[in-house]
Amino acid sequence: MIASADERAPAGDALAPAFAAVRTRLGLVALLFVAAGVGWWWTIGEMQDMDGGPWTDLGTLAWFVGVWVVMMAAMMFPSVAPTVALYSRMTRSRAPLAPVLFTVGYLVSWTAVGVAAFAVARAAGGISTDVLAWDRAGRWVAGATLVVAAVYELTPLKDVCLGKCRSPLGFLLGSWREGPAGGLQMGIRHGGWCIGCCWVLMASLFALGVMSIVWMAFVAGLIAFEKLIPLRRAATYGTAGVLLVVGVLLLASPETIPWLTIPGSGDMSQMNQMSP
Repeated sequence: MIASADERAPAGDALAPAFAAVRTRLGLVALLFVAAGVGWWWTIGEMQDMDGGPWTDLGTLAWFVGVWVVMMAAMMFPSVAPTVALYSRMTRSRAPLAPVLFTVGYLVSWTAVGVAAFAVARAAGGISTDVLAWDRAGRWVAGATLVVAAVYELTPLKDVCLGKCRSPLGFLLGSWREGPAGGLQMGIRHGGWCIGCCWVLMASLFALGVMSIVWMAFVAGLIAFEKLIPLRRAATYGTAGVLLVVGVLLLASPETIPWLTIPGSGDMSQMNQMSP
């Protein structure tokens, strides 16, 4: 079997052009990190005392989509910064606004995921209002979601999508579109590859508590780990191992998982009740 170009290259080579661009576009990268920091700050304030544990109620569509967009900016901007920096370096003389539109397009893709997640949650609630209650199917579906996420980490589809995320230069050259509109299209397409790479991690966030800052940081850390460390196989196998362990603990002994809010539990060290 012939190995992919990313696998044949020495560790980290696929990311080398992006990291070189980061060094020359420090202002843009700093701006993305500041935006991510603002997103974390706003999300922490907005979601205070709202962690209801696995399958937390999502509220209204407008409120949830607003929170979701800020969450995606907070979680994704650090790991997508090398790609945006490289794209900015490649377009700086022809379309200075293109990197901004690239980032907007990236968020558009993830916004669509948030809307789809809300629709699925509402459809499930329409079938049965308590089907995902912790003492019914909720615990088992949450644990199974983490196990499925671990298995997906080792599939060919995940490998292809992660390859696009870990090889920014290859993605940009293979999907090039000129001008600001092209930047928007490329951002949407890059977001699509990122969704293919990370959708099970986002499903895991819902299974652990989408309104939990701790689990939000946990998933964001896994995403950055997969996309940015030099050893690609170590990234996927390491992430799969972590997800599998958490999934098995959810099924067998959820009370042993730190920071997990267990719905209906009277242990206030494990959960925060919503304010009246």
